[in-house]
Amino acid sequence: MTGEQPGEFDLIARLVEAVEEAKRGAPRASGSGDALARVLIGSGDDAAVTAPPGVTATSVDAFVEGVHFRRDTASLESIGRKAMGAALSDLAAMGAAPGEAYVQLGVPSDLDEAGGVELATGLGRAAAEAGIALIGGDVTRAPALLLALTVVGHAGAPGNLVSRGGATTGEVVAVTGELGGAAAGLLLLERPELGRGLDGGVADALRRRQLDPSPRIAAGRTLAASGATAMIDLSDGLGGDAGHVARASEVRLVIELENVPAQAGVEEVAVAAGLDPWEVVTAGGEDYELLVTLPRDRLSEARSAVGDAGTTLTPIGDVAQGDGVSLRQTDGSEREASGFDQLRR
Repeated sequence: MTGEQPGEFDLIARLVEAVEEAKRGAPRASGSGDALARVLIGSGDDAAVTAPPGVTATSVDAFVEGVHFRRDTASLESIGRKAMGAALSDLAAMGAAPGEAYVQLGVPSDLDEAGGVELATGLGRAAAEAGIALIGGDVTRAPALLLALTVVGHAGAPGNLVSRGGATTGEVVAVTGELGGAAAGLLLLERPELGRGLDGGVADALRRRQLDPSPRIAAGRTLAASGATAMIDLSDGLGGDAGHVARASEVRLVIELENVPAQAGVEEVAVAAGLDPWEVVTAGGEDYELLVTLPRDRLSEARSAVGDAGTTLTPIGDVAQGDGVSLRQTDGSEREASGFDQLRR
């Protein structure tokens, strides 16, 4: 973006306007009216004022240019959509209903008003589609594009929310959707030649998985109501995130790799890149699916309910005594349960 950069207050006003326009043009999530009705004072004042019901779940996420995204491989609208979707995935993992979102925007010198509006449009559309009210934030100058999001979800009572720490021995481990697509999509964005010979629709779906994740808000609430005992969103990879559940619950998660659903095209892209496909599926991250533990007698009900919420639920293993994670291959050997680490990369 090379246009003239507007002043702070002019830019804030234009961003707020862009978000409102995006909300009007986006499909509304079912039940979103309840969240929006709790906003008493929104953007434009010194602070937002809400009237939340019951208990709240709050999550903070940061997205930094050169670390979480690159403007040469992603449009500004898709960057906004991905930032909002990834932040909301944490609420999905708690089984919370979407409430409010706040955005801290760091603006580099080469982002003009048109670029800011495109970014805000992505944020606003993703928020509206998830049924969360984007009602505040701040703008500051920054050496690189930065989005820091605070998202707030709600539940009627503490027992309606699901933590990472409730899994018990004998329960089943399951996952929503399919895995590996976001990591394979990133490989395609960075190295387009890896898609040679791959069906165009399959390749497009992989790239979309990286650029425009869909937080499993409805599935998370459904799983919480269906008896989920522990839950986490798969942001850093199956191996690493399963380890968080194992530590918090003081159990061992035994995952059978042959049961793990991989997105179409992942194997082909991984092989073309000279990578082990299972490394992409289990350690790539950014799929934003949900890993959940459930009592066995609740699995059938949960699978049916998650289907009604628009995705699938696949049992992939068991909760056992011990600690850590076992990623078990068909021959009985184990893979290292690794994931993405923001600081160690």
